[in-house]
Amino acid sequence: MTDTPEDARAAAARAHADALRAVREAAAERDRIIAEAQAKVERVAVEAARIGASRNRIREEAGVSPRVLYGWLEAAGLPVRAKRTPGGKS
Repeated sequence: MTDTPEDARAAAARAHADALRAVREAAAERDRIIAEAQAKVERVAVEAARIGASRNRIREEAGVSPRVLYGWLEAAGLPVRAKRTPGGKS
């Protein structure tokens, strides 16, 4: 039996759909892994702050910006000083 051009196009479309589905699933897995890792970093960073570790060192070790770290700490209910205003006066 010989494939018609329509059959060939349909087979190609199925192959494309399968490949795109695999990409979507891999991307979803990547996003899940990153979210889990980020949650773990947040959890241990907050715990380190709770026991009194230097917040600057926590930030350096976690590889996050001050805004991210202080957002985590504030969300966890830890005291965070008010952001400084331009000119260095609070």
